[in-house]
Amino acid sequence: MPFRFLSYLQPTHYFRLQRKDSRYIFPNVESVEESLLKMVNEDNSYKSEQAQNYDQSWRMIQKGYIGDTETYQNFEKLPIIDEYRFIRKNFHKVWVFYILLVRLISLNNPFKEVTAYFKTRDVKRVDEHQHPIEYLSYTDFQSELIKQNPLVSVIIPTLNRYAYLKDVLKDLEQQEYTNFEVIVVDQSEPFQKEFYEEFNLNINLMYQEEKALWLARNRAIKKSQGDYILLFDDDSRVDADWITEHLKTLDYFKADLSSGVSISTHGAKIPANYAHFGISSQLDTGNVLLKKSIFKDIGLFDRQFEKQRMGDGEFGLRAYLAGYQNISNPYAKRLHLKVGSGGLRQMGSWDGFRPKKWLDPRPIPSVVYLFRKYHGNQAARLALLKTVPSSIMPYRYKSNSLMMMVGVLISVLISPLVLVQVFKSWSLASDKLKEGAKIEELE
Repeated sequence: MPFRFLSYLQPTHYFRLQRKDSRYIFPNVESVEESLLKMVNEDNSYKSEQAQNYDQSWRMIQKGYIGDTETYQNFEKLPIIDEYRFIRKNFHKVWVFYILLVRLISLNNPFKEVTAYFKTRDVKRVDEHQHPIEYLSYTDFQSELIKQNPLVSVIIPTLNRYAYLKDVLKDLEQQEYTNFEVIVVDQSEPFQKEFYEEFNLNINLMYQEEKALWLARNRAIKKSQGDYILLFDDDSRVDADWITEHLKTLDYFKADLSSGVSISTHGAKIPANYAHFGISSQLDTGNVLLKKSIFKDIGLFDRQFEKQRMGDGEFGLRAYLAGYQNISNPYAKRLHLKVGSGGLRQMGSWDGFRPKKWLDPRPIPSVVYLFRKYHGNQAARLALLKTVPSSIMPYRYKSNSLMMMVGVLISVLISPLVLVQVFKSWSLASDKLKEGAKIEELE
């Protein structure tokens, strides 16, 4: 990351890591066109010129910059005061104080830390997403890819959700782009084969006795006939232009993946970056179109995440590190109902950081496995320090700042129990790391 202090707040972010070509995602401002730089003016309040450049580069990514400009391969160490200035500009003051505490506990020079903290106290927070980079030619863009009419394989694993799957398939019947197959991997009990007879769709139905989400997706990908894979969930609703917008975005940006935004009916606030195009730092297997060739290059989903969480995040990170371009697509929206029954919920997991029983591991071991495998133990510890206390409160309160603070206070009160949960998760993640990834190749 261009600023070291981001490692405290975003220790397991995709963009923290160098890709296979040894480059980061952040554009080198010295090689960016002047017209683009004008959209993100320099901040001359930084002490060092390098911090000004890094700030400008970071803000370009936040505003949705997508291009082939030369990017940074390494970052220089910056003055402490510039680190605090950057954090104050871009994060809530609570997180600035959090960093100060972590820095002091970590035995950094207390005089330098406190001085820099107070010298930057007048810095105002800004929101780069209010004025994103606009891609004005997108609206009238005539996609050659759509004209070529490639076959798209829509993949839907399902488990005991026929009532919701009915609406999913009806939405697919209404798609304006029609050259697609639907591969449904049904794990329901009882299995209702006749349910699928009422739909006017090219459905390839697969019954799977084992209740396993990543096995289901991997089987469907191997069965697919299309050059493009569209991963979908069985509790979602989409508009008629959903497939069209995914294909159009891939073509417009010459990208490899189109990550549509998912609007949840409850839970965390809708991120501000969902409103505009940008380089995606996540992959949601409920709403993403990608080239099938990517699976042939980097393999299928890692089954170490079976019946747990973040299998899609791991694959997205793997694709990012391999150099594939993933676009956050505001026009390919889905409404994610997040129903309380069936699906992964029934397999025993919903929120990756909230165990169902007091002595269950926190977070789910696959989360720690992902953190440690790609980011290392130190970053994993920082991620747990930041996320575990707030995970005490249920998912539905994630949009309520007050309730999140209550969760942090409760976590302090029950810290012995929380530590036992975290140590248990860490140990189980160690077992996964020793065993290694379970990634099957696609021939």
